[in-house]
Amino acid sequence: MFVLGLFVEIMDTTIVNVAIPTLSTEFDSSRASMEWVVLGYLLSLAIWIPASGWIGDRIGTKKTFLFALATFTIASMLCGQAHSLSELILFRILQGVGGGMLTPVGTAMLFRVFPPAERARASTILFVPTVIAPALGPLVGGLLIDHASWRWIFYVNAPIGLLGFLFGFFFLKESKEPSAGKFDLAGFSLSAIGFAGILYALSQGPEKGWGSFAVLMTGIGGMALLAALGWVETHVAHPMLALRLYREKMFRTSNFINTLAYGGFASFLFLFPQMVQQMLGQSALSSGLTSLPQAVGMIVMSQVVGKLYQSVGPRRLVIFGLSMVTLSNIPFSFISLDTSLWTIRLLMLLRGMSMAFSFVPLQAVTYANISKSDTGRASAIFSTQRQMSAALGVAVLSTIFISRFNHLSDLGVRPDAAMLGGYRLAFAATAVISGAGAILASLTLRDADAASTMHAKK
Repeated sequence: MFVLGLFVEIMDTTIVNVAIPTLSTEFDSSRASMEWVVLGYLLSLAIWIPASGWIGDRIGTKKTFLFALATFTIASMLCGQAHSLSELILFRILQGVGGGMLTPVGTAMLFRVFPPAERARASTILFVPTVIAPALGPLVGGLLIDHASWRWIFYVNAPIGLLGFLFGFFFLKESKEPSAGKFDLAGFSLSAIGFAGILYALSQGPEKGWGSFAVLMTGIGGMALLAALGWVETHVAHPMLALRLYREKMFRTSNFINTLAYGGFASFLFLFPQMVQQMLGQSALSSGLTSLPQAVGMIVMSQVVGKLYQSVGPRRLVIFGLSMVTLSNIPFSFISLDTSLWTIRLLMLLRGMSMAFSFVPLQAVTYANISKSDTGRASAIFSTQRQMSAALGVAVLSTIFISRFNHLSDLGVRPDAAMLGGYRLAFAATAVISGAGAILASLTLRDADAASTMHAKK
């Protein structure tokens, strides 16, 4: 049931990205206005993800998850019937309320069910929505937009959401934490405005310029509020974000490594479909088919990694995985207009297989030494940091792409060649990001710190 909920939440993001040109025509709106269809959802996520841990602990994980799934599904239906851009943006914000709580609460439920020694196996379950949904988004979106209507990119969530809700209502068990305490209003306010400000700055910086007034003010203001959040959350009895969990070595280490690993993954996935469609002239459907081997590689290899984890340990798996991701990223910095789609698909398959070696262990070790009572708060922190790492990765790669494109254009290079140069440099940056993750893992990750997640060797 959690897999279904997470699946629709992730797939919705990639479907909407594909539909932006169609929506712009439908509502006769500028690109700047259309950005709020995506941005409104992301800002809503930034507000509700940090709060999800406390809400699940206090109200109950079952009630919270069902509320989040129902809210997301109903908001999807409302998005589908929107008759103006303002309506669509409003309902997308409502979608973010549900989407922001789905992943953290669902992850907490999953890891509370599995004992530490079985969490590598639990991590393979999370791979299903995490890698298939982004790959299917462009496929499903392209098919629906070309052969039905843009409204169906939202309506498609309804049957999946309804099925998940009914299953959860009858079969999920309720779980609360008596130690949740009262609501941390100061922490919620600081995190909501602070994370939203930084996310806005990261999303707008590449287009508006990092020196623009709006980007500077929201970015600096967001960082100042997060600094205040750090002080408040370490001086109250029941903080919304349990930052004390960063004192636990494995939780801290895995989150930092995952920031690089997931940031590189999300930013590559953002840039790759644009390159396939803009430079190689492929449709959204063809772009999705070209991305699909990565998902296949991750799913197939995740089953292998789940079994290797117990005997090999997380350290060697993560280092090997991120090193192979780095090597598979390098050829993309030499891509040309004549490069075969089958060559690209083979590289995507290699990327997916490599990522399984890093993502499965990192997901398992993050909660290695986290108590059952702290799992909800830990999941909220993990999800918040992952969302911010994705936004940061996309912002960095977009800035590199735009800067390189503008530089080459100023030198008189043809637009298509300048664009190709931008993509090449941005893809080279993904190799640097994953390489940095491999180095960080070799310096900080230790199997002994994750012993609880490994079976004793016979």
